[in-house]
Amino acid sequence: MGSAGNAGSQSATLMVRALATGEVILQDWKSMILKELGVATLLGLTMGLTVSFLGLLRGGAEIALVVALTMQAIVIVGSLIGLLLPFILMKLKLDPATASAPLVTSIADATGVVIYFSIATALLPL
Repeated sequence: MGSAGNAGSQSATLMVRALATGEVILQDWKSMILKELGVATLLGLTMGLTVSFLGLLRGGAEIALVVALTMQAIVIVGSLIGLLLPFILMKLKLDPATASAPLVTSIADATGVVIYFSIATALLPL
């Protein structure tokens, strides 16, 4: 679950820096989303495959699928939260640095729990 917050925190840190140095401007948000989706997808896929082996060993194929899909989804969502929050704050004329790690991590991790339970409920027999 913490992977969502970690990915989001890293994305937010890089985005705040890029905005502060002028490497990225507010109008770049669409292209940044596409770039972040690519990176997060590859990272999520790698992490999902890795944790699926543990899921397979400890709970079987269904658990492996749940943890792999969850990891993929939470890394992507966490990264997008971390990327977009500084842009949103900037648009609201607030300091994007307030999108600090604790805020991004809290939002991304809470979202990750919802994603995990949604995937588990959809795929596992009750």
